[in-house]
Amino acid sequence: MKTSIATVSISGEFPEKLAAIAAAGFDGVEIFENDFLAFDGSPADVGRMVRDHGLEITLFQPFRDFEGMPEPLRSRTFDRAERKFDIMQQLGTDLVLVCSNVSPASLGGIDRAAADFHELGERAAKRGLRVGYEALAWGRHINDHRDAWEIVRRADHANIGIILDSFHTLSRKIDINSIRSIPKDKIFIVQMADAPLIDMDLLYWSRHFRNMPGEGDLPVTEFTAAVAATGYDGYLSLEIFNDQFRGGSPKAIAADGHRSLIYLGDKVRRIPEASALTVADMPDRATVKSVGFVEFSADEKDAENLTTILQTLGFRRTAEHRSKKVSLFEQGDIRLMLNTDEQGFANASFAVHGTSAYAVALIVDDAAKAYARAIALGAEPFAQAVAEGEVEIPAIRGVGGGLIYLIDDRSDLGRFAEIDFLPVADSPQVAPTHLRHVDHFAQTVAYDEMLTWLLFYTSIFDADKTPMVDIIDPAGVVRSQVVENGSGSLRITLNGAENRRTLAGHFIAEKFGSGIQHLAFHTDDIFATAAALKANGFRPLPISPNYYGDVEARFGLDPDLTERLKADNILYDRDDHGEYFQLYSTTFGEGFFFEIVQRSGYRGYGAANAIFRIAALKKALRPEGVPKL
Repeated sequence: MKTSIATVSISGEFPEKLAAIAAAGFDGVEIFENDFLAFDGSPADVGRMVRDHGLEITLFQPFRDFEGMPEPLRSRTFDRAERKFDIMQQLGTDLVLVCSNVSPASLGGIDRAAADFHELGERAAKRGLRVGYEALAWGRHINDHRDAWEIVRRADHANIGIILDSFHTLSRKIDINSIRSIPKDKIFIVQMADAPLIDMDLLYWSRHFRNMPGEGDLPVTEFTAAVAATGYDGYLSLEIFNDQFRGGSPKAIAADGHRSLIYLGDKVRRIPEASALTVADMPDRATVKSVGFVEFSADEKDAENLTTILQTLGFRRTAEHRSKKVSLFEQGDIRLMLNTDEQGFANASFAVHGTSAYAVALIVDDAAKAYARAIALGAEPFAQAVAEGEVEIPAIRGVGGGLIYLIDDRSDLGRFAEIDFLPVADSPQVAPTHLRHVDHFAQTVAYDEMLTWLLFYTSIFDADKTPMVDIIDPAGVVRSQVVENGSGSLRITLNGAENRRTLAGHFIAEKFGSGIQHLAFHTDDIFATAAALKANGFRPLPISPNYYGDVEARFGLDPDLTERLKADNILYDRDDHGEYFQLYSTTFGEGFFFEIVQRSGYRGYGAANAIFRIAALKKALRPEGVPKL
């Protein structure tokens, strides 16, 4: 499979775009005319720049308002076409995109359009060029690829073909199976774009909300499989119009785009009839069995404070690392590590972000295969030296530059704790608080990173994204979306902050980047846990008493249950599948906190309670301008 991307898809000056596209691993690039016109170099200069980056110019576009024009406008369109052909030859590309006419002056008629394209094909053939016709979803007369194909068929010229665009087909809900009857040699290029499902004007939707395949809600896999069923094995090219991408990092957006196409190709190649789109084999998406551990970086002072908090939560220090200053705390199936080593990545992370949950380990079905898939999809590998006899755990870089370790039970990876750590007898007498496992962890990111990390997780791991939810903060809105698998063994909430006045935005600003903002542990009995926490000296997050009268009325709770909730500062929610209880710690550092949940069939994450939790947490933060003690 060959990959391409239109220059309009990413931000930056033209040379910056080319560098980002090449670095991401694309094979080709579509030159969007405005990018060329804004560049001072000649067409020949542009062509050399592209080839110097090891890229091919797959397409020059767009050529607008061509077919079906009355005279004298018709003659002018052919004059414009000749000028486009001049530029193409100097660029060194042989394909131009003609999009269906939107001019109010245009005349309808399949045969009229076909005659225009036949003549254009004759002119293109004299120069060794090709013309691809694309049906815009909002075209005045042609807005369906089936009609565009009929025009191409009737034009009956070797140099005239069709260009398929997933957005134009899927946004109008056109039958994708109609693609299967198009001869593969008449499909000149295929443009890909996804989009969230939004009920709005097609042109506005297209120009502002397209995103990478796999980041939206359109059936792009099925569309691509229909294309592949024709035998088409040419370029898949991204054409993305997105306000967020226009202001984002060219390097990051290009990398996302390449990952999206490789992931799309991997999904399609697993469909037997779609084998024409050949992609390098990679392992299946990794099945996550559980969270293996979460590791904190800290200095000695913060480590002492965090240790106290962990002990009130019922965690016991069970082991120390053989060669590093790393303590292991355990309860139930939960493992937390506290790293105060003055060497290595954890120390570097602390120097930049302060005390933070900088690494998470996921227990997968096969760590080697999960790692191989991640690397094939462009994840950044991580490795650092380990002492002789210690386990080297495969790892990749994740949100905020943190680490994701991959472990399994197939080798010494599953025994790393007993190999790398020495058991200790923890002196404080800590009462267990009945915490069983990690229910979920929440990562706070800048809003414009949300799509990046949703694609990252869902392409590497066997998990899917849920619909976006607006979390109301007293200072703004935080967009939240969840990555989860069917068994619930992997649940990650991604919270996108748009301003620093929200709790999420404050966390990013003060921690100098994205990261894990809270950990949620599961208990089978929230009230027994609350009692044990109280015995350990745990300080729960105080919840406004006004909340409890409302929750009692909304859910028709027994007043005795309401009083128990209020006494222990427990929040409550319910959906069609069950109940949800939530108990929070106060904040540690600049907005990190712990959560304890009891989930009884409930499938959500307590979004309705978020505004009350956030308001309480913000009260616990130190006021701005007040130094840390």
